Amino acid sequence: MTRLMLVRLLFAATAAGAITYKDPEAVARASDKVAALFRERPSSPARAVQIPRGQGGEFALPAKINGVAAPMVIDTGATSVVLTYETAKAAGLPLELLDYDVDVETAGGHTRAARLTLDRLAVGTLVERSVPALVVPHGQMKTNLLGMSFLDRLESFEVRADRLVLHGYPEPSERLPIPSLMMTGRSGSAAFRR
Repeated sequence: MTRLMLVRLLFAATAAGAITYKDPEAVARASDKVAALFRERPSSPARAVQIPRGQGGEFALPAKINGVAAPMVIDTGATSVVLTYETAKAAGLPLELLDYDVDVETAGGHTRAARLTLDRLAVGTLVERSVPALVVPHGQMKTNLLGMSFLDRLESFEVRADRLVLHGYPEPSERLPIPSLMMTGRSGSAAFRR
């Protein structure tokens, strides 16, 4: 969507400049440049991570929080990523600054958790930044949960046989070059310059 808006803006500015200066050569050059922008560049294939189902029926996976290993279990019923105190401490999160003011229900019962934002959460090739998460007090949970605050950022996730497949959005193969528009009123020319 942003790319289309950029192309339309460039086309309008070029056409306005070329019409103002009545330069048919500039119109032709600008037209060629805008046409080149419309050609789609192939993007890289979607990123995907497959997780086998464990013997207990759960989907456990090795994740990394800010580069630190953090084993997790997928929990689509959890609205947020939920970390144990021990994992949060190992990841270097600022536990002394947290306020445990969020009521949560866990498999072990009711407890209170603290909100924070993870700089970087990686599951294989899927990397998300600024992920909202909760931390529970020491001893309240034994397992980290990969909840919807991470899963909602994915293109999709599905269960195929005994595998959970997480599909990330494709990453663009390269950034679109943005030509600069150079207009000079005196010489009567309008042209794109890369």
